[in-house]
Amino acid sequence: MIATLLFSQGVPMLLAGDEIGRTQGGNNNAYCQDNAISWVDWSTAGQHEQAFEFFQRVIQMRREHPVLRRRHFFQGRPLRGSDVKDVAWLKPDGSEMTDQEWEQNFARCLGMYLAGEGLLETDERGRHIVDSDFLVLFNAHHELIEFTLPQFAPHSRWLVVLDTTHDNGLSPNGVYEPQSIYPLQGRSLALLQRRRSTA
Repeated sequence: MIATLLFSQGVPMLLAGDEIGRTQGGNNNAYCQDNAISWVDWSTAGQHEQAFEFFQRVIQMRREHPVLRRRHFFQGRPLRGSDVKDVAWLKPDGSEMTDQEWEQNFARCLGMYLAGEGLLETDERGRHIVDSDFLVLFNAHHELIEFTLPQFAPHSRWLVVLDTTHDNGLSPNGVYEPQSIYPLQGRSLALLQRRRSTA
């Protein structure tokens, strides 16, 4: 859920202590509670070191990549006269979803392709900002789903940057060819970055 929140557009809303497992026990109006409901118990931080490191890693990814924190709404269509869409929503077979497929209540898995060239933002000197392309894979199903990785550009591969089923989000065997199968585990999220091949 944390990766889903921080890789979503807009301002991520976190509560102090979320990163160390703090809970308000379901009380969403705890501002007037001067007791354990609203306190942050930092003495338990060591028990949640792995979660804390995961928060750090995901926040760092968001900070380093403007495509993960864009300031403008998606258009979902080719931009600036090119064939690059800023976002594409994918089915597990790697093809783009249709409007009718969004209405299917049994769909439990999808991918979101974020084009680094599809940003509308400019830097402090007015230069167009360009980032890497990313693929965010979501699996809400309880079983593994084989996700076919798309090929949006020639001579590129997908590098697994984060997979929530591995310790601290790190993933072994992290490079995949386009149109190969990524084993997306049940109830997980994976973030892949497109890398150009040197060959």
